[in-house]
Amino acid sequence: MSVWKQMTQKAAVQDYLQADQRFEKTMTAKDLMALGIGAVIGTGIFILPGTVAATVSGPGVILSFLLAAVVCATAAMCYAEFASALPVAGSAYSYGNIIFGQFIGWVIGWALILEYMLAVATVSVGFSAYFHSFLQGFGVQLPKAISGAWNPSQHTYINVVAILVVLVISLMLSRGMQTSMKINDWMVLIKIAIIVLFVVVGCFYVKPKNWSPFLPFGTNGMLAGASTVFFAYLGFDAVSSSAPEVKNPQRNLPIGIIGTLIVATILYMAVSTVLTGMLPYSKLNLADPVSYALQYFHLNKIAGIIAIGAMAGMFTMMITMIYSSSRLVYAIGRDGLLPNFLGQVNNKHLPNHSLTVVTIIIALMGGLIDLNQLAELVNIGTLIAFSFVSLGVIFLRKRDDIVNDGFKVPLYPVLPIISLLLCIGLMLKLQRITWIASLIWFAIGAAIYFAYGMHHSHMKNHKI
Repeated sequence: MSVWKQMTQKAAVQDYLQADQRFEKTMTAKDLMALGIGAVIGTGIFILPGTVAATVSGPGVILSFLLAAVVCATAAMCYAEFASALPVAGSAYSYGNIIFGQFIGWVIGWALILEYMLAVATVSVGFSAYFHSFLQGFGVQLPKAISGAWNPSQHTYINVVAILVVLVISLMLSRGMQTSMKINDWMVLIKIAIIVLFVVVGCFYVKPKNWSPFLPFGTNGMLAGASTVFFAYLGFDAVSSSAPEVKNPQRNLPIGIIGTLIVATILYMAVSTVLTGMLPYSKLNLADPVSYALQYFHLNKIAGIIAIGAMAGMFTMMITMIYSSSRLVYAIGRDGLLPNFLGQVNNKHLPNHSLTVVTIIIALMGGLIDLNQLAELVNIGTLIAFSFVSLGVIFLRKRDDIVNDGFKVPLYPVLPIISLLLCIGLMLKLQRITWIASLIWFAIGAAIYFAYGMHHSHMKNHKI
């Protein structure tokens, strides 16, 4: 088989469905929404409404979140159709293999590895910072040497808390999804309860005059705010990674993906409305605007509770992303593009080999590397996957061998095309350094594919 034919060879749907029967189906629509909300609602809900209002949108940040949700919904519906038609592990990676061929599938998978692992590593460092502040409230101070990434000049050598939280989550996931989902569900409920607490208490301190002028930076400010807060919604795509472990995936996966977006939009808009009503928008350009607003009105105990909500938000986000990473690496190993042991499941129907490798990489990144300059790479990895999924819906509809009795994107083919154009537009707004770093990442990925993956692929022999 020629190189080009192998690069463009499409995976057989039935091979994937048969291989992924090894997973135990335990997850419901409620579990999927908890996974999605856990990934989407993190510390950003306590920060972005204030900083975006102060710098670009004013109180119109409320509409910025709504507009961003509408934009995100176009990609979410494309994901929902794919998840309904192809309930297989690997999310956009597997969709790419089936619709576009092996090499495009690999590119999408490599982009998602970047998104998931880097996102978790970055958040683990944020969790560590909040945890340190939490301990300091009780008079406990961890040694500086174990409180930061490797930087001998600053006397920091390893971020122990960042490593430990990743290991704890990995241990949970290695025990099975039923136990992990129970913990995740409770953490998500705690997080939502804390957000609702802020909204309810904050309502008593709202002054309608703070909403005027509503659009101090004009319509352009609201649009600029929407492009900024768009990334606050990322994470719903991780829900589709769970497809082989979902009961009735044609029904439950679209509910999980679209339901996540709806709940997240309501929560973001509620926090934005109350926060900009409590204080003039110009006073909210802070690292912790929600806590500041509460402390301004001497609600210090509730401000402390918000910190717990922030940690819960980061914890559930890491659960979803580590889970999704392990399923993604499993899918790539299942196809032979990475070593075969990564595509194996144990007697509990869990891909713990891939989970172990993912955990080690994320823990080392979070514990030893300063990730501040790399955080925006998460965005480009996500948008590449979104672009291919949006375009892929058009090709999916043309496949006679793929039957979809579940969710389908409305206003086809207009919405998938709009989604594709919006994703490309957002990618073009990313910084030049982000593009350079991503090109280096994809050059490494291409080298791995041509040196290893192409020669070990199971697709050419239908051994999946």
